[in-house]
Amino acid sequence: MPGTGAPDARTRILDAAEELFAGDGFDATPTSRIAERAGVAKALLFYYFPRKDGLLEALIAERLPEPPLCRVGSVARRGDLKGSLVRLARALDLGGRKSRVLRAVLFRDLGSHPSVLAHRFRLRTALVELTEQVLDAASPFTLDRLRRRQAADTYVSLMLVEADHRRFAGVLPDLAAAASIVSRALAGPAAGLSLA
Repeated sequence: MPGTGAPDARTRILDAAEELFAGDGFDATPTSRIAERAGVAKALLFYYFPRKDGLLEALIAERLPEPPLCRVGSVARRGDLKGSLVRLARALDLGGRKSRVLRAVLFRDLGSHPSVLAHRFRLRTALVELTEQVLDAASPFTLDRLRRRQAADTYVSLMLVEADHRRFAGVLPDLAAAASIVSRALAGPAAGLSLA
């Protein structure tokens, strides 16, 4: 209700859909459960979202990360490639609580919904570009473009794997160790570069 601080019906529907999709998956969640969880009539749910896919598309558009994901200057430190990559992963927090939909929907429902696949492609592209910018800002010398792209792609792959693995109770990739390996690969014979 307006003015009471209670979320409006559309927001409650999206909140319920986010929670249920994250827990049970898109395909296993009927719209009736979403309406029930949101405390609305099913007809109101269909007023806002005539198709169930519309709920998923709204969650992707409104609640998943979009560029700019973080500011390069807040994480990059000249001469500290490894630390800059570690700070980037922390700043993005792709596997954090705020990214439940990212972890559950973006990975589990990837193959079955074109809108999820398209968002994941845009997100991955933005992450690689951001990582390249961080590497450029952190490096005391000009990086080879191909090596920089490969390093960024490798690190982004591990960040996404780490985000996905947080859904399970398994062993998480060590992003700091990966940052060290990526940094060493880029540094080559350069002197004075902090790789610790």
